[in-house]
Amino acid sequence: MAQPVNEIPVYLEVGQKRAFAGALDWPGWCRAGRDEDAALAALFDYGPRYARAVTSSGLGFVAPAALAALVVVERLPGSSGTDFGAPGAQPEADRLPFGKEELARSEAILTAIWQTFDETAGAAVGRELRKGPRGGGRELDKIVEHVRGADEAYLARLAWKRPQADDPAEAHALVRRAMFDALAAAVRGELPERGPRGGRIWPPRFFVRYVAWHTLDHVWEIEDRAI
Repeated sequence: MAQPVNEIPVYLEVGQKRAFAGALDWPGWCRAGRDEDAALAALFDYGPRYARAVTSSGLGFVAPAALAALVVVERLPGSSGTDFGAPGAQPEADRLPFGKEELARSEAILTAIWQTFDETAGAAVGRELRKGPRGGGRELDKIVEHVRGADEAYLARLAWKRPQADDPAEAHALVRRAMFDALAAAVRGELPERGPRGGRIWPPRFFVRYVAWHTLDHVWEIEDRAI
């Protein structure tokens, strides 16, 4: 008799040229494909890599042994950003209340992913990164600079002030700490609905999902391009 499959709820974001599949309960585990089936297959294939990335979180993620474990519970329309290569749709689950338990879990996942990024970037120092078919692709220092700059920009999505420091590495550490401070403020209900320029802030769950995805996307880029 076949063993029961532990189901993993997944959402799909479907654009005109590209689709993303993301695990609702595991921020950062999100992959793209030319269509829904390809996106789900990519998500499944990256399960073991995600497991390695979040090992230090202590949350016990286990990659599924079968594609059937990925159960689509929500489909969202994509946008030009989806087709460009960034998942921007917000699942309904990301609008749920964000409490202390979710804060602790989010901190554990982000800390593990940040550690993985730092270790991956450090291990690639001095190694050549394979270029794309047309010679494209950032060098390692530019990837690190890009991730740091993006994290600083993401703080504004929680209407949180960016900390300042002269040393780039120190500044990035402060930004990461500020993210946790902002998420803790969200638990206390202290974040405004809109930012200083009038735009709606991101729901905390989506913020964690997006930061985790962006960081891991570049972890896997470095791993795949390092020679």
